[in-house]
Amino acid sequence: MKKISVTKMRASCLISLVLCLGLLSAGCDSLRFAPSQQQKQNAWLHNRTAIMAAEAAKTEQGSDKLQALTQLGELQSRAFSSYYGLPKEFPPAESAEDILAESNWRLARTAAHVGAARPDPWEVADSMFELGIGICALLGGVYGTRAVRFLKETKVKSKALQEIIAGNELFKKQNAEQASAFKQAHQVQSPQTRQIVAEVKG
Repeated sequence: MKKISVTKMRASCLISLVLCLGLLSAGCDSLRFAPSQQQKQNAWLHNRTAIMAAEAAKTEQGSDKLQALTQLGELQSRAFSSYYGLPKEFPPAESAEDILAESNWRLARTAAHVGAARPDPWEVADSMFELGIGICALLGGVYGTRAVRFLKETKVKSKALQEIIAGNELFKKQNAEQASAFKQAHQVQSPQTRQIVAEVKG
């Protein structure tokens, strides 16, 4: 019974470590916020717009190419609205006038802005370390204690790396004439180090 417990504990700590390190090494581009209500509304409106455009192209006897393009656009739009999910509130979209309302133009601009935002990778890393530390501390035992110690040390090193990179970026901004010499001095870094720094800078 005790052997099974230790094995489970090891596996849980290992999984926590792998998850934390995997998320840290994933880079800035893979980190995204969950879709907001504005994004869900915009995706739903996009589908309604595509449906109306396809209907208008057919009703107004547009060219075969225009009709095919609008039909394909409507089909593609379904994938976006399915991915984002349905909003809690649906904007008015019964007519072309409803869809072309100024509020929907603002909604589209807001959704585009929100969609371009990314979480701060340092905050995500810090949260993942805290989660890993909490899970390993909860499991306890020798392996849990070792894992907690390892995660705490890694968190401190991560904070130090953040401060070094922030200091370097500040130095380059304040000393633009020395930026090229600064970059040249860092050419001796290993490819792995350069990749980590590039991912951290986002």
